[in-house]
Amino acid sequence: MARSSTPASERNVIRPTKANGLVNVDVSAVGNDLQDTLVELTDLHLRAKQAHWNVVGRHFRQVHLHLDELTDEMRGAADLVAERAVSIGYPVDGRPSTVAKSTPLPEFPAGQVVDDEVVALITEALADVCGSVRKRVEHTDELDPATQDLLIEVLQTLEKQHWMFAAQKAGT
Repeated sequence: MARSSTPASERNVIRPTKANGLVNVDVSAVGNDLQDTLVELTDLHLRAKQAHWNVVGRHFRQVHLHLDELTDEMRGAADLVAERAVSIGYPVDGRPSTVAKSTPLPEFPAGQVVDDEVVALITEALADVCGSVRKRVEHTDELDPATQDLLIEVLQTLEKQHWMFAAQKAGT
């Protein structure tokens, strides 16, 4: 079987064409927004799982279960974001090394973490990502309405989770 002379990175890539409507889309700019969002969502679902395994305290069960919900929602959102990027011809990078070096979020502590601290740390991380995604929603307004729509949906999920975690801090 003959090997293609085209590098693997250039084969089977979606290209902007008149037929797929992507001719006027700045794939690089939109793709960068999606890549940055993917990194943050991946970080969120990994930190939620880390916290899920290591949370201790009086409200262990409630926080433990809520972290599983957050993990599932962030994984689902990350998948949608990555698939959107690839569908417009932007190759995403969700490798652990890329996420670790690219995330703007501070590292989550190792070992057992008391439930109140977990809630505070997750609330803060969610707030940070909400702010970043909101800026990307504004940035993609003129660039690509379909991507903007997806980012709005992601933002709604993030804001809901932020509210739910922040509500657990009330009265503390």
